[in-house]
Amino acid sequence: MNYSVMIRDLPVEERPRERLLRTGPEYLSNRELLAVLLKTGTKEQSALDLADHLIAHFGSIRELACASFEEMSIVKGVGPAKAASIMAAFELAKRLSNSNLQANEVVNSPADAAAIVMDELCLLDREHFIILMLNTKNRVIAKKVISIGHLNATLVHPRELFKDVIKRSSAAVILVHNHPSGDPTPSRDDINITKRLCEVGRLLGIDVLDHLIIGDRQYVSLRQKGLM
Repeated sequence: MNYSVMIRDLPVEERPRERLLRTGPEYLSNRELLAVLLKTGTKEQSALDLADHLIAHFGSIRELACASFEEMSIVKGVGPAKAASIMAAFELAKRLSNSNLQANEVVNSPADAAAIVMDELCLLDREHFIILMLNTKNRVIAKKVISIGHLNATLVHPRELFKDVIKRSSAAVILVHNHPSGDPTPSRDDINITKRLCEVGRLLGIDVLDHLIIGDRQYVSLRQKGLM
């Protein structure tokens, strides 16, 4: 018979919430942090056991972060309320990773640009094409999602892309999109679209500085590869 120790039966110092308050969240494991979000388990499982089940079900915290509300809420013991709490926590984490744009981050290299978007894009299970808009001093003044879905000429139209760039009086842009497979190797479509957008940028007097492809904690710069 499977036996699950409920959190209320654990010594106070071993309970996730109490450990978080005593030592800080950085000392908790993924399962403990998730258990704090879940708050409760089920009749058969503690919140810690349910956290383990969720991580095992999706394969990793990364895959859990990419799961939809429907996928999460149908897991036995989770339900809509717990799924909403988990999704809200991951969304806050994404927004926090974007908050450095408020400090007008300076981009002097592909690594600088990749650092701004890596945490957000490496978790996504669909292709997102975004642009970083820069001023004349290479400070990021805005970021915008241009399209979501497989990258092609229909989804990334120069008119829509440069409309916002002109509105923001941006001097230059950096193109960025992710490969959900985790492999950032540029495709032929990636290269063709980059060249097309560079041509339009030249006509408008807006520099397309680079196109970064984000994979699983790695990136490729088409500028560095000589592909633009």
